[in-house]
Amino acid sequence: MKSWAKIDGALADYVDDNWLRESAVKRRLREATAQLPQANMQISPHQGQQLSLLTRAIGTRRAVEVGTFTGYSSLCIAEALPPDGKLWCCDVSEDWTKVARRAWKEAGLESRIELTIGPALGTLDWLLAQGLAGQLDLAFIDANKEDYDAYYERCLKLVRRGGLVLIDNVLWRGWVANLAHVDADTVAIRALNAKLKADERVDLVLFAVGDGMTCALKR
Repeated sequence: MKSWAKIDGALADYVDDNWLRESAVKRRLREATAQLPQANMQISPHQGQQLSLLTRAIGTRRAVEVGTFTGYSSLCIAEALPPDGKLWCCDVSEDWTKVARRAWKEAGLESRIELTIGPALGTLDWLLAQGLAGQLDLAFIDANKEDYDAYYERCLKLVRRGGLVLIDNVLWRGWVANLAHVDADTVAIRALNAKLKADERVDLVLFAVGDGMTCALKR
């Protein structure tokens, strides 16, 4: 039996009232980002809370984020790191990440975060070249969809056994289930989803929150 709850209306309010915890810094960042034309790129606060819990649950000390935007997800990961923890952030936009930098500073977390502006594949390759293969605890992927498979392969090399690779937007507005959608982004996500199901290097689960987030635990 399939049993996926539809959470909206009064039930969504109930979820917020009983499960959602959001700091004032994150709330202000989310509200400011909502005014941008690209606001739909921001993760939901529920996903952010999930990121923080997973980061803390596996004792993460070092993590990487592919796609930072205005910094909500990086705040959620960085706040769950120990004081000497490290989060490498990859993004291509100086404008968006200026907003992120302000939020990191306001939250007192800027010392835990290292941002690189440029194509993420290059940054991930640089991390691998620094001898960090198998040394990271967690990776979060939320960037351009056509490169998702390449991001996944590099992040899987970077995380340790028992580490997590989290991939956002895997339900892609429901378009992945509609074969009439053949745009490059949808095709790329659909292909990665199929690949992950058969990938014996990881254990796998879907978190049906936001636009869908895959959680892959490296065996």
